[in-house]
Parts: sequence; C-alpha cells; structure tokens
Amino acid sequence: MFEIALYEPEIPPNTGNIMRLCANTGCRLHLIHPLGFDLDEKKLRRAGLDYRDLANVTEYKNFADFLAAMNHPGSRTIYALTTKGSVNYSSATFKPDDILLFGPETRGLPDKVLDELAEHQKLRVPMLASSRSINLANTVAISIYEALRQQNFAGLE
Repeated sequence: MFEIALYEPEIPPNTGNIMRLCANTGCRLHLIHPLGFDLDEKKLRRAGLDYRDLANVTEYKNFADFLAAMNHPGSRTIYALTTKGSVNYSSATFKPDDILLFGPETRGLPDKVLDELAEHQKLRVPMLASSRSINLANTVAISIYEALRQQNFAGLE
C-alpha cells in the first residue's frame, strides 16, 4: 500500500484527519519529528476520532532516520507535494509502496529536502494563481485518492 509521510506537521486536526484517512485506505502514515503537538493532544484525538488505533503510524526522530527506514531494495519513489512543484500530481504514475511526502502547514517542505528530489518527483495540486496553498489534509486526500485510483482502488470497497 502507499506510504504517507508528514514532515514536521504542526496542526493537530490535520494530522488527525490524515490518520483517519490512512485507517480507511490502508495507507501507512509516517510522522517525522519534531511535531508541532503531542500525539495525545485533544484536538488530534477529536479529528482522528477512534482511528488512531486503526491507523498504521510510525514516528521518526528526523528526516535522515525516515529516509534510512524507507531505503530498501525496490522501485519505490518519493513524491513531494509542494507548491514549488511543476508537475501536476495527476500526471505522476504511482505504484504501490510509493511515498507521498508533505511538509508542515505554515512553511512547506524545506529546500534541503526538495533539492534531493528530481523535478518529476515534485508534484503540485493545481489551484488559482492567487492562492497560497490548499489545506494539508485536503491535499493528502486529493493526491492519495489519485494514487489509489491508478491502482483501481485495490483492496477497497
């Protein structure tokens, strides 16, 4: 199944909503510290409802540890969803076990992370030119459902 990685997420309800999405799609969620909240925070529990225990969530102390854990033989690709991307997310060809990486809500993925990726790995969700960004939880849902659609929603009813 697909991997969703949140790099230093800041807003508990977004992460809670994404946990719920993962629990309902079978995606694995990776949280890269530091987090802008405690995982036991009430706002996170409210957004994630009782899905926290149903979601497959792994935490990493930093991005280097996350990359080390994700670097195993195979053909998985890391796709960064970023407003700095030039490739429409629906143009990517997603494969099971690919990783969709998202940055913190207030600042997005840092250049040091984006610089490690090829241009075709930097995806963008189209929006009006005058817009700054789309909500993190919404962007995760938009992009993961495109990846799932490409797999004919395998395993989902």
